[in-house]
Amino acid sequence: MGSDETGGLTADLRSAERRLQAAQLAADADALELLLDDRLVFTGPDGRLYSKKDDLEIQRSGRQRLGRVDEEELAVLVVGTTGVTWFLGLVGGTLDGQEFSARVRYTRTWVHSDEGGWRVVAAHVTPV
Repeated sequence: MGSDETGGLTADLRSAERRLQAAQLAADADALELLLDDRLVFTGPDGRLYSKKDDLEIQRSGRQRLGRVDEEELAVLVVGTTGVTWFLGLVGGTLDGQEFSARVRYTRTWVHSDEGGWRVVAAHVTPV
């Protein structure tokens, strides 16, 4: 893989991460459907594991509504067709009717295919 291709994939991954943030903020389950791999495993702040189905259900049901996703820092690494993003920032909104606001670090592992582009296969969030 040449450096131009790697650079292009890195820019594409950075763009995919920002589309994911925008989809979370808009509670856009259809956009998330395209950005989340069917095999997704998400480790929530409570330590529990969640699936893509769980993530989409919380968006579609309205149980979670974000009012802010403020990126402070975003690091991106691409190795072949695997990528990792590290987001640091403030998120806030409501979850099950309870307001929340937290500074968090998301670590997301992405896989790339020609058909689907970048999709999140694993993610973890922790308060900072």
